[in-house]
Amino acid sequence: MTHPGASLRQEIQSGNAVEPFIGIFDAFSASIAAKHSNNLFYSGFGFAASNYGLPDIGYISWSDMITAAWRVRQILPEHKLLVDVDDGYVDVSVACYVATQLENMGVAMIMLEDQARPRRCGHFDGKVLLPLDQYMEKLEAVLAQRTHMCVLARTDASGDEIYKRVERISRSDADVILVDGVRSLQTLKEVRQITDKPLLFNQIAGGKSPRVTLSELREAGASLALYSTPCLFAAQSAIQDSLSTIFSDDGRLPNTADKKTIGVTESSALLRQNMESHMPPSVQILTA
Repeated sequence: MTHPGASLRQEIQSGNAVEPFIGIFDAFSASIAAKHSNNLFYSGFGFAASNYGLPDIGYISWSDMITAAWRVRQILPEHKLLVDVDDGYVDVSVACYVATQLENMGVAMIMLEDQARPRRCGHFDGKVLLPLDQYMEKLEAVLAQRTHMCVLARTDASGDEIYKRVERISRSDADVILVDGVRSLQTLKEVRQITDKPLLFNQIAGGKSPRVTLSELREAGASLALYSTPCLFAAQSAIQDSLSTIFSDDGRLPNTADKKTIGVTESSALLRQNMESHMPPSVQILTA
């Protein structure tokens, strides 16, 4: 069986359009997003929010992220999963260990950034970069460790430092490059001129990057697109709206008959699909 990373590499190198990566924050959101794209992204922002209730400023434990990715792989084995491993959890040896564990469970690609601690979301101010030599040491070690899995090299640089880092990363075996927090497509076009590596563009609602279409991204030179947190932000908005509606109507639940509100039947059907996806055909699943 072909490793998902090898399959993704073939897709990228084919030159054809690659389905966007949709950011998820847990196994449940992944099962919904899976109906819209074969490519999913385990967002560090989403994971920190959903698992810890904390902002994306370096709280994530590598062991927690490995466990979370495993859960998604169990219910969606046919989908390609990109996992955000932040800065590799500081240490080079830890970064290599995490990469090996994720590759062994069938993760298609990991994202390794060049931030130093204290780290933060790529669209926030106050980011501190690792010296380029230190980042390249970590990146090269991870690349040497992997076998099939793709590696996305991310830089959070700004200004002229972007081009210096992209040029250096381009000499490595990284499969894809991301310049995060790009403020205009012109920067993306300029990066395209100095590297032959496939470029990924990260879109996050309310972030620093412009709201653009997939066609505009392709015209600017991006081969891949990433929607970092649509599931998390949609869930937050929906929960706030739902609870406000319930208690503004004296505690009455919304009517599921209008098909705009999910009820127990629809939710249970999705969960049952998740269960059936990794059960042997011979196993009989009892109906609740």
